[in-house]
Amino acid sequence: MDIFLDLPLGWAILALFCVAMMRANATYWIGRGIAAGGRHTRFERQLNGPVMKRAERFMNTFGPFAVTLCFLTVGIQTAVVSSAGIARMRMIRFLPAVVLGSLLWAIVYATVGMAAIAAWAALVLASPVAAVVIVVVLLGVLGFLIWRRNRGKRQNPQPEKLTTAGPAEGASDPTFSAAPPDHTDRSA
Repeated sequence: MDIFLDLPLGWAILALFCVAMMRANATYWIGRGIAAGGRHTRFERQLNGPVMKRAERFMNTFGPFAVTLCFLTVGIQTAVVSSAGIARMRMIRFLPAVVLGSLLWAIVYATVGMAAIAAWAALVLASPVAAVVIVVVLLGVLGFLIWRRNRGKRQNPQPEKLTTAGPAEGASDPTFSAAPPDHTDRSA
């Protein structure tokens, strides 16, 4: 994979994106094939049963998030993507998720590389408490920045622009009327 790092950044991202898309789609279709093949065996009742139907509904609801985020992890991409295939996630949900995930993976790998992700995984394995503390601190900083930005907007509201329609503008507008609306009942 180091061959991609010798390419210019744009080409490296494009090449890695293509690799990730091919791998993920092949894994998805292998999962679909396993599920289809299993439906012609003695496991047909389980694969068409209520548990599998619930899994399919769950995968179609939350699967796109799992598919996208699995590209930012180490070691579970194949399991998540093949599960999406086995659970027959609809393509209209799978494709956008896999495109976004592949793009994220390509950008991460082409820029900071997998070394940063591996370092994070090593930190989690060595000290889960430290990893949680880092995540909480980062979320706190992000929350503070959002709060400060919103507070600034509340303290300095943008003045509203007043617009008045002149006679020439109002005359061309069919909803404009200089006279008050007539609310008399003429149904008698």
